[in-house]
Amino acid sequence: MSAAQTTLTVEVIEDLSEVDEAEWDALLGDGDDASPFLEWRFLRSLERAGTLGIDHGWVPRIPLVRRDGKLVAAAPAYIKLHSQGEFVFDFAWASFAERVGIQYYPKLVVGVPFTPVTGRRILTAPDEDRPFLVRAVGQVLAELCEHFDLSSAHVNFATEDEVKMLGELGYEHRLGIQYHWFRRGESTFDDYLQRFNSKRRNQLKRERRELERQNVAIEVLGGRDMTPDLVKLAFRIYKSTVDKFYWGRQYLNQRVFELWIESLPERFELVAARERDSGDIVAGAVNFAKGRRLYGRYWGCFKELKHLHFNVCYYEGIQRAFEQGLDVFEPGAGGEHKLVRGFEPTLMHSAHFIRSERLAGPVAQYLAAERQQIRLEQEAMLESSGQR
Repeated sequence: MSAAQTTLTVEVIEDLSEVDEAEWDALLGDGDDASPFLEWRFLRSLERAGTLGIDHGWVPRIPLVRRDGKLVAAAPAYIKLHSQGEFVFDFAWASFAERVGIQYYPKLVVGVPFTPVTGRRILTAPDEDRPFLVRAVGQVLAELCEHFDLSSAHVNFATEDEVKMLGELGYEHRLGIQYHWFRRGESTFDDYLQRFNSKRRNQLKRERRELERQNVAIEVLGGRDMTPDLVKLAFRIYKSTVDKFYWGRQYLNQRVFELWIESLPERFELVAARERDSGDIVAGAVNFAKGRRLYGRYWGCFKELKHLHFNVCYYEGIQRAFEQGLDVFEPGAGGEHKLVRGFEPTLMHSAHFIRSERLAGPVAQYLAAERQQIRLEQEAMLESSGQR
């Protein structure tokens, strides 16, 4: 009997504690897109720490799809009361909707809260018909919009194949760009430097030597090395950047860092820059790793030093990729300055379902033009960086 001929049941839960950890994680698979940020432990930590909920504008409404009692598909879905913490920006859509008398909030978002990293967003059991189940979950999301009277459903930072399958249901395709590093057959940092011409190569070498000149050393601490004081430090690193900029938003608290280190220490690492003379940590970054990917997440500094950011957030991550045999390093959103340091402009994909035809039409037109512009920008960056 085909998957399409069998009966599926759908349950919507309000808390990940309502589904078994092993059952949820069995949907992730073992491929490169098996993101650590979709693991039950990571998402459940956000819930337990109180970073989600109606007071924060992130209300879990997670669909579980079962066949004969077996969990075969799911999606990390949240009713959103605003557009903060998503990193696929739709503020202009909300403003337009308001001007024409359409209520944009609440809406439905499928993604990892506060985390702009790529990966599967619709999780399916490895031995199942994935295209069928992706489309089935896409239909469930549209029905949830109707049931809860939501304006739209947004599947953010999804894989390209997911977006194509959702497109068959009328979801619109949106593109964005992030800068990712890919190992191209190199085995050492010196090998990687051969990508560049002599002038650029010498620039990167000078930037790497700058911390030595300033008597600063970098060390990497795994989750199992984290003492209570280091956990507090990791949170302070995150918060220092939030506090530094007027547009900063504090989405996380110290408790979630404690829970991440307690529940998934093998994924967590702290990159710390320490002054040799005083022993003080002057900057750091929190990274996560899984499979053959490294993810840069939170950066902060307590002392401004030349090229400190490049070394802690980029060069150390590339070095770690060689040491650990990793193939991809995603250092986070934004930052065209990454381009000249060997990071490649990489397309990000999302899918968007809009209930109102009055809003869906203008959004579709906008996205068609935006996709064309994004692809042209990517081509221009590849050409100018010499990576084409």
